[in-house]
Formats: sequence, structure tokens, C-alpha cells
Amino acid sequence: MRGRRAGEVARASALAIALGGVGAVLAGCATGSGQSAGSGRGAASGLADVGRPAPDITVDRMSGGTLALSSLHGKVVLLDVWASWCGPCKQELPMLDAIAGRLHRRGVEVLAVSVDQERENVDKFLEAKGHWSLTVAHDPKGAIADTFQPDKMPTSYVIDRQGIIRYVNSGFAPEDAREIERRLADLAGQQ
Repeated sequence: MRGRRAGEVARASALAIALGGVGAVLAGCATGSGQSAGSGRGAASGLADVGRPAPDITVDRMSGGTLALSSLHGKVVLLDVWASWCGPCKQELPMLDAIAGRLHRRGVEVLAVSVDQERENVDKFLEAKGHWSLTVAHDPKGAIADTFQPDKMPTSYVIDRQGIIRYVNSGFAPEDAREIERRLADLAGQQ
């Protein structure tokens, strides 16, 4: 058991380094809001800056098969990067699921990508709720973190129908959900 826990800690530490360095290793994930309403500051490489096209990634759907972000062009997308070990992520995901349920008919797709190393951890988290309206995917290799370089966990990217990043929400506090939903609804109204 001790060896398994040490392995999990080592993997989480390596992922945290990929997600933003020593501070993320020590903190585990972000607590509280760090909104980035246009600066795209979570993207050190500039690939995931507000106003730029979202980099194309392909992830494994938890329900089976793969999903390319580019296949969602024509929809408003909320791309959320999360992990089952992140406290704010656990609080955020049910709120994003409620948003997905309310806005799906308006052409909004909520894609929540877990960066957990172990799929079993994601499965356990998802089973606690049962049915999810959002699309959940898994990226155990951390390709989304390498590509988008979020500075906090969770980080959400609001992407318009043309695939352009319009808003980045770094970290999460419950009051962020209202702003995220407002931005998605505003974009969904523009057809």
C-alpha cells in the first residue's frame, strides 16, 4: 500500500510540475478564483491565449472512443481541465454539469477533461453523481496540460463557434459559475 501511495504522489507531483511548477506541487490545486477575463495568462506559450484559435487536442471519452476538439467547431465550447484530486474541481464539476444541461439545446458543449493518471479515480468520482450532462474525457498523458498550459486547477476555456478562445477562468470559486454561464449564453446567442 505504501508503494502504491508513493507512486500516486510521484505521478501527481510530476503532473503538477507540468501544470505550473513548484507552487502547484505544494498547493495541489488552486483554491479560489483567478479569473482571466481576456488576458489568457494561463498560457505561457501563447497557444491558448484569449483571441487565438484553441489548439486542437484529441482526448479519450470516458464513454468510449476519442474526441477531437476541432470536431466541435460550430458549437460554443467550455473546455475544462480538472482532476479528481483537486478540491475546487470537485466543487466545480457539478456546477458545470448543471450549465451543460441548461445550455445544451442552444449549441453549447461542455467538455471536462480529467488529467488524472489513473482512470479508476475518475470513474469513482463520476459514479458518485450517476448521470452527467457534460462530456467527460480522460487525458492520462497530460497532452492537454502540455498544450494549454493552465496555471491553476481547474481552468476553463470558453471557445466560440469558430474555435477562438474568448475567456479563460483560472481556478474556481462558486461565484465563477455565473460568469462562465453568462459568457457561454452570450456566445450561444450569436449565430
